[in-house]
Amino acid sequence: MANFQINRRKFIAALGAGTAHVLFSNPLYAANIPARSHDPFQLVELGNSGIKTTLLGMGTGVHATNRTSFLTKQDKNTSLDLLHHAYNKGIRYFDLADTYGTHGLFAEAMTKMKREELTLTTKIWTRPGGIPENERPNANVVVDRFRKELNTDYIDLVQIHCMVDEDWTETLKPQMEILSNLKAKGIIKAHGVSVHSLDAMKAAVESPWVDVLHARINPYGIAMDKPDPQEVVEVIQQLHQSGKGVIGMKLVGNGQLRNDSKKIDNSLRFVLGLGCVDLMLVGFETKDQVDNYISRMETELKKLY
Repeated sequence: MANFQINRRKFIAALGAGTAHVLFSNPLYAANIPARSHDPFQLVELGNSGIKTTLLGMGTGVHATNRTSFLTKQDKNTSLDLLHHAYNKGIRYFDLADTYGTHGLFAEAMTKMKREELTLTTKIWTRPGGIPENERPNANVVVDRFRKELNTDYIDLVQIHCMVDEDWTETLKPQMEILSNLKAKGIIKAHGVSVHSLDAMKAAVESPWVDVLHARINPYGIAMDKPDPQEVVEVIQQLHQSGKGVIGMKLVGNGQLRNDSKKIDNSLRFVLGLGCVDLMLVGFETKDQVDNYISRMETELKKLY
């Protein structure tokens, strides 16, 4: 793994100037940096998974736990209107999970969308808590339920949710093999993992099974696997270099930066400029937020490309 020695004071100064991403550029990865347009809805490839979708995606797991989330708690018609607004604006990637409780809601929203245009991701929960303990059958049973809840014949990407242990590729090998069989049958198009620790992310680098990974990344180290982004960026670059799709989440620190306009822009520029994050995932709560982030991304893309 490449090792980047970055002076912390220099990084903070570059962060304030909105140029911190430049410090992480490296010739080893230059060939893999995509040539991007200024369109937040340009199609991007998620590594070698075969999935192409929009650069900007919408998450549905804001304040999510025990099969509830912001979208399921507020008025249903308001949530449906938000999902339709995101779709009509151009977003085609939607991020779901069993613990978010958003399958049924999105199935209803999808009746006014073209399924073939969409990239749907959902996630299997295997950790203690989160869902009832008696509702943890093998992945084939879970995915069959997901398809019924979503009213779809196939799911684009199914991930194992919120991995933190460094040995997850061993302890969850039976479920990984089941997902591989589902992929071979065309029931899912790709599989992968969302990680919530650097050790779990490092394990994903070494696993040929991982097609696409969700990684927490922002320049401020908030709600991330390390308070200093340097090592996280190094591992993400290794993931990208190995052909795995990388989806960036927690771009505004799990909402902690939501009221700081400058830091939001810095974070978007930082992650977009790394060249190793394929898709930007944001959990929207209002239509105005969707429009705001579209405008911000257009601005930052023009600066970068």
